[in-house]
Amino acid sequence: MGIDLSFSVIKIAAIGAASFLFAFLLTPFLLRVLYANKLWRKEVRTEALGGGTVPVFQKFHGEGEIKTPRFGGVLIWLTVPVLAVLFSLAALAYVPWFEKLNFLNRSQTWLPLATLFAASAIGFLDDILQVIATPTNAFFRILWVRVGKYIGGGLSLKYRFGAVTLIGLVGAWWFFYKLGWDTVFVPGLGDVFLGWFMIPFFILVMLATYSGGVIDGIDGLSGGAFASIFTAYGLLAFTQGQVDLTAFCFAIVGAILAFLWFNIPPAKFYMGETGTMGLTATLTVVAFLTDSVVVLPIIGILLVAESGSVIIQLASKKLRHGKKVFLAAPFHHHLEAIGWEKPQITMRFWIIGIVAAFVGVAVRLLG
Repeated sequence: MGIDLSFSVIKIAAIGAASFLFAFLLTPFLLRVLYANKLWRKEVRTEALGGGTVPVFQKFHGEGEIKTPRFGGVLIWLTVPVLAVLFSLAALAYVPWFEKLNFLNRSQTWLPLATLFAASAIGFLDDILQVIATPTNAFFRILWVRVGKYIGGGLSLKYRFGAVTLIGLVGAWWFFYKLGWDTVFVPGLGDVFLGWFMIPFFILVMLATYSGGVIDGIDGLSGGAFASIFTAYGLLAFTQGQVDLTAFCFAIVGAILAFLWFNIPPAKFYMGETGTMGLTATLTVVAFLTDSVVVLPIIGILLVAESGSVIIQLASKKLRHGKKVFLAAPFHHHLEAIGWEKPQITMRFWIIGIVAAFVGVAVRLLG
């Protein structure tokens, strides 16, 4: 038992380190491609979600928006599947030692890997549409104007939510019909029966988690937040004996840390929708696989706060005739508006995220 436990720890640590190294070495090539093709927005956004201007965003982020490429999330969704395939092939070929690092597991990692790739691909499409310049040719300019109301500035919110809903539906179907899951563990109560309601509940959680992707707004902020969240769920998976799922979580963490190395101020690139959509959708699947979805709002408190601030702002503007609760939303932009420095916001959010991860893990294990 001791030997198995020791090797499991070594396997998880090795995969996390390999993920960081692979993504780190891949980054210079990715950056050359991004900068050579000027894959950043060509115009600063001028309208807030729900209408209105964005003076705070333009003041603090206008220049970076049109000079810094997106697509940093490519590092994450490319690194993890590549390592999974490589170590799986090593296992099939009986390559000494490396064969034991295989974490491709039908019951533990197939679904989160598929989710990561599918959601990230949709996010990648959105990022591409955001950085495409208006065509100079008259015919294509007219065509672009006509379709712009659907894809101008990227996929509209309803299309992105529709895509996430579809992914969530497939995931919910898999959990309910394939895995036979119809309960959710609630600390202090035990397993709570949901029956077929598991399907809409799963979709709702995925949509709510995706809405927290608005945290990708300051250099280093989203990377640190997601790193602490996936570390927490990796620990929960480990306590349940799901070693391969733990390795998957730490592979994500390793890739995120490599991204973060180049994303801290001044950022070389942003995570983009290809990162946030993939990570939030995958996080939902991991939360259900560890039967720890109830503590997701605790472990992911930063996502909840950021998403909640946007919802509150939109509701206030709608119900109070344009009046705002915050100077800007998400909340990190409000903090900028009242004078907080970007590194100050980022590091304090990191601290909150780490403490929340500790609390969430403790609540789940004590339950």
